[in-house]
Amino acid sequence: MDIVCLDMEGVLVPEIWINVAERTGIEELKITTRDEPDYDKLMAGRIKILEEHNLKLKDIQNVIAQMGPMEGALSFLDSLRTMTQVVILSDTFSEFASPLMRQLNWPTIWCNDLEVDEKNTIIRHRMRLHDGKRKAIQVLKTLNYRTFAAGDSYNDLTMIQEADGGCLFRAPRNILEQYPDLQITETYDEFLKIIKEFLG
Repeated sequence: MDIVCLDMEGVLVPEIWINVAERTGIEELKITTRDEPDYDKLMAGRIKILEEHNLKLKDIQNVIAQMGPMEGALSFLDSLRTMTQVVILSDTFSEFASPLMRQLNWPTIWCNDLEVDEKNTIIRHRMRLHDGKRKAIQVLKTLNYRTFAAGDSYNDLTMIQEADGGCLFRAPRNILEQYPDLQITETYDEFLKIIKEFLG
């Protein structure tokens, strides 16, 4: 039994925080897991920036509501789901993910939650598990799944390395230079071909 585990942002949908940065003009929000390997540090910094600029959860959700899947992502995902089971493993938050999952025909997603106060201010992020993507792969393997994992950022590397097969998708140069042994693909057609070869 095979299962494919995909990152969400940068693989199926654009980076949420980059879109927020562009809409608000706050350059510091452009830093993502492609740049900062420590996700807790990254999120703590983001929440501090939101507080400094008096931005609420609803402001982020308004940006997300105007986003959609990356070009070709829905077709890719629909094709993939006819071949095997798929789970989205993301460090995003359920408060962000729902409108995007709706546009992708509701694939299964395992992600995290935000703590929000009565003023709609994001107080903190709550990770379901630290290094949850790798741990999800480990659990799936104990259930006798053969796993394939793919992503584009630092926080995807441990799940790709843990899986039975995997690749990077449109990863930035700094990651490619640090992990030259990992397979890389740039198009959804190539991506689907790599997964098909894994599935046999």
